[in-house]
Amino acid sequence: MSSRAVLRVLLPVALVAALVGAWQIAAANGAIAAALSVEPFLVPSPAEVADALWSSRALLAENAWVTLREILLGLAVGILVGIALATLMRFSRLLRDTVYPLTVALQAVPVVVIAPILVIWFGYGIGPKVIIVALACFFPITVTTLDGLRSVDPEAVKMMRTLDASRWAIFRRVEAPTALPSFFSGAKVAVAIAPIVALFAELAGSNSGLMRLIVEDNNNFHEARVFASAAILALIGVVLVGLTTLAQRLVVTWR
Repeated sequence: MSSRAVLRVLLPVALVAALVGAWQIAAANGAIAAALSVEPFLVPSPAEVADALWSSRALLAENAWVTLREILLGLAVGILVGIALATLMRFSRLLRDTVYPLTVALQAVPVVVIAPILVIWFGYGIGPKVIIVALACFFPITVTTLDGLRSVDPEAVKMMRTLDASRWAIFRRVEAPTALPSFFSGAKVAVAIAPIVALFAELAGSNSGLMRLIVEDNNNFHEARVFASAAILALIGVVLVGLTTLAQRLVVTWR
């Protein structure tokens, strides 16, 4: 591993360690509680959060799995719909002119408006959450993939046509590879926002999941477990972005 790669790992770790250390000191001596004018038990220290992670590991794992399933299924649906829609709009300008404005309009509608409606229609199960996550994630996939497909080198297309390549062959051999970096850029945005959207979906109505647990713990002043749930969500986001970046490096080898 090169020194640059080592630094890319060590610097964020060092920053997080420094922040956690400062948090521990400030929470232990009551500085944060005094600054916020709240009771000290409402500002848990990292040690208390770690204790909540361990003592409530079964409960946290059960609810985290529910939220993770919503995120992964919503991402899968959003990615598939985004790629398909971008491909269809690339092949049909009429479809692009018709559908693209509607896609933008749909994305402009807040999740907090759509989520309660879907919960009323489909109940408190996983279905509405998957739909909401997919609706939020397909837009960055669609936009970036379409931009990537449209950024193909015209000379490469001309060369393929001189070789009597079909429209599908041009798409498969020239346009799709060109669009891959743009697709992965959109995928990183999608995986970063998916956990947030899943929480909003659960807030609209859910029998389980990390958001339901956060609301209950907050109402019962169990702030250490609230922070523990937030830490799990942050970890999910970091892992998903990391896996997406790894996939990009394995697939887009020419970069």
